[in-house]
Amino acid sequence: MPIKIDNELPAHKFLEEENIFVMTESRALTQDIRPLKILILNLMPTKIETETQILRLLSNSPLQVEVDLLQTATHVSKNISPEHMLKFYKVFDDVKDSRYDGLIVTGAPVEHLEFEEVDYWEELCNIFEWAKSNVYSSFYICWGAQAGLYYHYGVPKHKLDEKIFGVFPHKPLDLYHPLLRGFNDVFYVPHSRHTEIRFDDIAKVKDLQILSYSDISGIHLLSDMACRNFYTTGHSEYDRDTLAKEYFRDLNKGLKINLPHNYFPDDDPDGEPIITWRETGGLLFSNWLNYFVYQQTPYDLSTL
Repeated sequence: MPIKIDNELPAHKFLEEENIFVMTESRALTQDIRPLKILILNLMPTKIETETQILRLLSNSPLQVEVDLLQTATHVSKNISPEHMLKFYKVFDDVKDSRYDGLIVTGAPVEHLEFEEVDYWEELCNIFEWAKSNVYSSFYICWGAQAGLYYHYGVPKHKLDEKIFGVFPHKPLDLYHPLLRGFNDVFYVPHSRHTEIRFDDIAKVKDLQILSYSDISGIHLLSDMACRNFYTTGHSEYDRDTLAKEYFRDLNKGLKINLPHNYFPDDDPDGEPIITWRETGGLLFSNWLNYFVYQQTPYDLSTL
């Protein structure tokens, strides 16, 4: 998929080095098609890494995608320069009068807080509510998924005695569901979280369908019955070394951290992790874009 992004966005250079098709604005304007408009609400502190990871996954089909990056105005990112945020990111006031084919909400390292204690929770709720009438399909990731499920359905998150950390095997519950088309009977997804959503809570919500799960890490993918909103508890977008960076970061801080499950070869942290999840991640996002955004969204977004 050709991704139309600012030429100066750091992700542009990284993606081109991987031979991923990144389109210049001038070339995009000469194509007689309407690109899909995707809004990415990036709540992660590692902005550039997360931008690159998600844009890579959006590149796996012949569709043209135009991306806007969104930040919360009520929280100042400390791990990225103000210049980067000012140049490449919008705030809600900039987009509230716009409409989008798709919205992606990332995770965020705020699991230890109750939802209402997060400093940008009210703004996030406004974005979730706005998306109901201004976005055709939304995809929520990890804490973003927990926040979306809590806002839309009141589904709580539960603290775990031990962090779910590593790469886990998953099983699809419906291989004929378009979101899971092409998936293997067993597929792998990275997880990194201290909280979970539970089957008993999801069972109380008639509008939710569990699409895949892991015997070890629990619920993975969910959909509403209209297939307009999707939720994932994992991180299919992660790079080879994302879990390693997190592991060594916490280790160097003297924090208690277990070796990530099924990640380092022979559980040797000196070894280079083997990627077992990238194919699944690309397929997941291409299925979402194709079956639930491109084939469903109206050509004229003003009619959304």
